[in-house]
Amino acid sequence: MNTQKHTRGDEARRYAYLSIVAAIATISLKLFAWWVSDSVGLLSDALESFVNLAGALFALVMIQIASEPPDEDHPFGHSKAEYFSSGFEGTMIFAAAGAILWNALPRVLHPEPLTSLGMGLWFSAASTVLNLIVSLTLAKAAKRLRSVALDADARHLMTDVWTSVGVIAALIAVSLTDWTWLDPLIAVAVALHILTEGWRLMRGAAEGLMDQALPAADVARIEALLGEYAGRGIRYAGLKTRCAGSLRFVHLNVLVPGEWRVDTSHEVLDEIEARIAAMLDDAQVTTHLEPL
Repeated sequence: MNTQKHTRGDEARRYAYLSIVAAIATISLKLFAWWVSDSVGLLSDALESFVNLAGALFALVMIQIASEPPDEDHPFGHSKAEYFSSGFEGTMIFAAAGAILWNALPRVLHPEPLTSLGMGLWFSAASTVLNLIVSLTLAKAAKRLRSVALDADARHLMTDVWTSVGVIAALIAVSLTDWTWLDPLIAVAVALHILTEGWRLMRGAAEGLMDQALPAADVARIEALLGEYAGRGIRYAGLKTRCAGSLRFVHLNVLVPGEWRVDTSHEVLDEIEARIAAMLDDAQVTTHLEPL
């Protein structure tokens, strides 16, 4: 299991590097789009990409810590470190939203004309396509690797994609109508939207640090498996589950007939632990023997 966890951590780090490179590329494209157009909407989009870069860098560090093996001070490992990445990224989103509002609100009252909008839109569109590809790639990897940090990065990038689409659509509307007040108004909408995503990431990080239970579907699968032993006179009680980053833990009491031998009872417990661990991809299962 330690070898598999190490491999999972190495692969997660490679995807974190991909996110970093993509963030640098999109920042460059979006800043150039803002420079040639002077659009505060495109500026807001570029500022959010700085959050993507900061989040990707922090995610890389947390993935490295999470992949470290258990030690004397952390006998259950360091997998919860990835939740700090979600919390950090959520905090950075709040900061970026504040910067966007600071730049956009004055121009709502005093709109300014935009220049070279066409070229700016082309560069913004290119960065949006890049973000979409990377977001889908990270989401797929996060699901396979059960990486909280990669999942948060993927969700934020997808939010960035939809935000960019909204900004581009609004700027096209400005070019068609000459309503320059639409540009800063959309920037305000972008800020409010990413505040919502920041809150979701921070809430998810808090829930993870408080030992949130496994999803209901996984618990139902465990209960169905344990129900198969009822015909042999075996019951269970005190089923508890929790997530810790990529790791999953299951604890339960197994109740067997009182006349059973100890070695026979433990063979059944070993079987139950192995089946649950296999079903949940190497979950750490702890059972406690009790007589009926």
